[in-house]
Amino acid sequence: MSAVAERTTIQVRPLTPVIGAEISGVDLRQPLDAATVAILKAAIHQWRVLFFRDQPITDAQQLAFGRAFGPLTPAHPIAEGLDDHPEIWQRKAAEYKSRRPDVTVPSAPPPRDNKGWHIDITFVANPNRYTILRGIDIPAYGGDTLFANLVRAYDGLSEPIKRLIDPLKTVHRTSGYDRAGSGKARRDGRATGPFVSLHPLVRIHPETGEKVLFVNPGTTSHIVGLKEPESRGILEMLINEITRPEYQVRFHWSPHALVLWDNQAVAHAGPIDYAHFDLPRVVRRITVAGELPQGPDGFRSQALEGELFNVLG
Repeated sequence: MSAVAERTTIQVRPLTPVIGAEISGVDLRQPLDAATVAILKAAIHQWRVLFFRDQPITDAQQLAFGRAFGPLTPAHPIAEGLDDHPEIWQRKAAEYKSRRPDVTVPSAPPPRDNKGWHIDITFVANPNRYTILRGIDIPAYGGDTLFANLVRAYDGLSEPIKRLIDPLKTVHRTSGYDRAGSGKARRDGRATGPFVSLHPLVRIHPETGEKVLFVNPGTTSHIVGLKEPESRGILEMLINEITRPEYQVRFHWSPHALVLWDNQAVAHAGPIDYAHFDLPRVVRRITVAGELPQGPDGFRSQALEGELFNVLG
């Protein structure tokens, strides 16, 4: 089959009106040509998160897929990746329990925890652009992931609130959860934090120009220049906004599934029910390098403590 004929088989099937689409008709074991990458980029900017099923790829093929969208970062600013692939961060469901020892069954999340909702790695000044997560060992049930559209969350705010938050800046810092298990030195000699960064509360999407509500539950500590009760009240209101069900899509994992999402415009939570099941669940994640977020007033994020998220290539 010719490359042109193969490209015509790509199908984008939206899952909700506001976020999420399943992609079929592409084999991720094969290198992606420029036209295919362009189709996928257009889809991710429209639907924010793309789901690929039945993709039995190797670690090397996952890395090649990621590099089609830009340079890759190390696995994580604090934790290290696999010995043979430092770009890959492997996560097991059991680790969520060990890193959140306060979680038991039944449980109630601590204040502002919001059941694990977050944007990836915003405690650095240059969070990753895209995240690519691949299922390795997937249970028959449980372990679902939720995704929320942060552009729609901003759009849903009233105009007076938009005017209030557009110029505001926030501090993002590593939490106790981020630092858990980070006591040992890295093999590559890089510092393991702490990391603290100054970000706009609203960022401009660098590819689409849209305004994005850029608040990260558990990592955004406060709004600069406001009194503590004011900061807490506004952040709680905005966190409630980004976790509204109408901005979400829920993904039920299956063997050999892979998810690509726009970390510049998406918050996610998962596995959302890790405290309630003991089945094995293993995923491997890579991240595509991003840039310093920019606010509506032109302000660009700044590192207050710790290094930038570097690039491996």
